[in-house]
Amino acid sequence: MATMQQERLRPLTLAEERELTTITRASSERLDRVRRARALLAVAGGQSFGAAARAGGFRTVAAVTYLVRRFNRAGLAVLRIGAGRGRRPSYDPAARARIVATAQRSPDRRADGTATWSLSTLERTLRREGLPQVGATTIRGVLREAGSSYQRARTWCPTGTAERKRKAGVVRVVDPKTEEKRGPSTGPTG
Repeated sequence: MATMQQERLRPLTLAEERELTTITRASSERLDRVRRARALLAVAGGQSFGAAARAGGFRTVAAVTYLVRRFNRAGLAVLRIGAGRGRRPSYDPAARARIVATAQRSPDRRADGTATWSLSTLERTLRREGLPQVGATTIRGVLREAGSSYQRARTWCPTGTAERKRKAGVVRVVDPKTEEKRGPSTGPTG
């Protein structure tokens, strides 16, 4: 078997080296990013591609060779998962819109058997209406992506919107900084 030509790693900038070191030390970082960062730091430290493969947890030297080649061209972007990788969404945009629309309408007490939506009643209704495999976890994820959050009153409300009484009547107020306030946490905002 012919050996692959190994391209030398270009010198790391101070910012790149700092970022790679931060990634390798972070306990909450994705494992694939940590492995790539470890391998790149090992090569930058003068280790062979084989030693870098072992340090990064790769099975072959070829994986490190490809990683170095991509890093020389794209920089730190090689740490991200490439386009087209990862799990495909189980439900298309039409099905997701259907889930959101169902959650936003008031339940029919006779047909749905409830006065307010819970995840299990939404699941039962959506399965009956043509999404036979949908689960509560999927429903929760779709509604959160759509900007809704589950309230203590067992209702799904769009996050960042509120209805206020004014002299002219009830007005819907939208907070323009909702996404900023929400951030990556899953806890309550405010």
